[in-house]
Amino acid sequence: MVQIVSAEREVASATSGNHDISFGEAVRVWVRIAALSFGGPAGQIAVMHRILVDEKRWIGEGRFLHTLNYCMLLPGPEAHQLAIYIGWLLHKTRGGLVAGILFVLPGFLSILALSYVYVLFGSVGVIEGLFFGLKAAVLAVVLQAVARIGRRALKNRVMVLIAVAAFLAIFAFRVPFPLIILAAAIIGYFGGRAGSPLFQVGGGHGRSGPGLADRDSALGEETPAHARPNLLWSLQISAAFLLLWLIPVAALLLILGPDNVFSQIGIFFSKMAMVTFGGAYAVLSYVAQEAVQNYGWLKPGEMLDGLGMAETTPGPLIQVVQFVGFIGAFRDPGTLSPLTAATLASILTTWVTFVPCFLWIFLGAPFIEGLRNNKALTGAMSAITAAVVGVIMNLAIWFALHLLFSEIIHWQAYGINLDVPVARSINVPSLLLTLASVVAIFRFKLGMIPTLLISSATGIGWYFVMAYI
Repeated sequence: MVQIVSAEREVASATSGNHDISFGEAVRVWVRIAALSFGGPAGQIAVMHRILVDEKRWIGEGRFLHTLNYCMLLPGPEAHQLAIYIGWLLHKTRGGLVAGILFVLPGFLSILALSYVYVLFGSVGVIEGLFFGLKAAVLAVVLQAVARIGRRALKNRVMVLIAVAAFLAIFAFRVPFPLIILAAAIIGYFGGRAGSPLFQVGGGHGRSGPGLADRDSALGEETPAHARPNLLWSLQISAAFLLLWLIPVAALLLILGPDNVFSQIGIFFSKMAMVTFGGAYAVLSYVAQEAVQNYGWLKPGEMLDGLGMAETTPGPLIQVVQFVGFIGAFRDPGTLSPLTAATLASILTTWVTFVPCFLWIFLGAPFIEGLRNNKALTGAMSAITAAVVGVIMNLAIWFALHLLFSEIIHWQAYGINLDVPVARSINVPSLLLTLASVVAIFRFKLGMIPTLLISSATGIGWYFVMAYI
């Protein structure tokens, strides 16, 4: 009788959300993940998979990929949303809050410190050389992202066609990014719903193949009680995060007006939080075009500098938007000192970028848990990932044009809009350093961090040589 009661208690515990994982241990694990989360979304997702699935065995392979698939369908950084989702699965709302906050905090502090260095000492030869080298390596890293995601996503001719169409749409015809992702999602949804195997290719960043079975993980195969649909809870917590997100933006509009830089930052990055699908690299294509060309907050080369900061610090790659807001307010501080305005803009940009992630997860996750192995959902995610490959290629070309050429001509005819470089304006040192970084990554399989460090050191050396010539 005692054995039967004990077994019943074990079963109840397995479905109650405790899973014998202490909250204190989970906090320590999320701190570790945050400290190791370099390399953009692919690297961060790989770190989470290694620690949570392979080492801790807290969550199974199938549930991990299902969670990732949902996060890839959402606007915003999927790695951050994945952390929130898993934290919520393991320890309810407080688990999601702690996982999400810890995942962002190291990157925020790092980018803020580097932004100070950039505006205070950026004209010093060593700092100029550092960012000269970083920009060359970053271009190689973006190309690596195209290849890495492409290998996983472009498994058949349909996925290749979606990627090519997405690239042409954004590169040559300037079709808005959200429309590209929406079209891909619709195509993938109906293709998956029809049961076509061409749309069942899995997550773009995720790992495929056999792994830890859900039933063998600490979370188990069943849905925890707190993760089952509860419309009242979802509406209440979603309303709370919606107010946390939008009240600061509305206050800025009412107090400062729509033309103030803080109002513009709050509105723009709030819009970004709603419409930017497909991961950090795809988002950056949209941010770069808007922040550089429309708002004039920073220059193309400075956008690359910011991306270099984000690549070499822990946390979401999209944290680069913090640097964009920092520079924009630094140059238009109004009645504040430039550094005070820039610091406040960093906080504002980070707030309106990442608070919506909690909203999307807490609103939809309880309902999405019931859609595991849904073919239509997987089809939409697969098509979006294929489209993202084309969008990231556009980002790589945009960076290359502005990094390697000082003169660019805009050509427009028959609805086609192209930026054409002037051959005589090529920057030979940048070209050589970029080619060296590409060879290091693709030929010699050098890691991202060593490549960035070596390229930065080479850039510093180049500036020292030029100073003495």
